[in-house]
Amino acid sequence: MSKSTHETLIRFANQIAKNFVAIGHDKAVLATADHIDSFWDPRMKAGIFNGDRSGLDPIAAEAIEHLMEKGNPGSQTRATDFSKKGELHNSDAG
Repeated sequence: MSKSTHETLIRFANQIAKNFVAIGHDKAVLATADHIDSFWDPRMKAGIFNGDRSGLDPIAAEAIEHLMEKGNPGSQTRATDFSKKGELHNSDAG
C-alpha cells in the first residue's frame, strides 16, 4: 500500500470518529468501529489494520483496536441498520 493511500485511510478514520464525538467517547468508539466494519471494503480494513496507526485520533485508534480484538460491535447507528436491510450490504455513499 502506498504512503498516500495509507494516509488517506488514516484521514478517513479520523473524519468518521470526529462525526461521532458528540455522542461521547465510548459510544463514538463503537460507532466508528461499526461504520468502518460495515462500509469499508476488505482492502481498506487490511490497510488500516496492518499499517502505521500513529496518526489516528484517540477515538479512531480505539475503534481500530476494537475491531482487531473483538470484531464488529453490532449496529450503533441508523446508517448501519439501513445498510443491512434486505440482506444487502449497501453503501452510505448515496
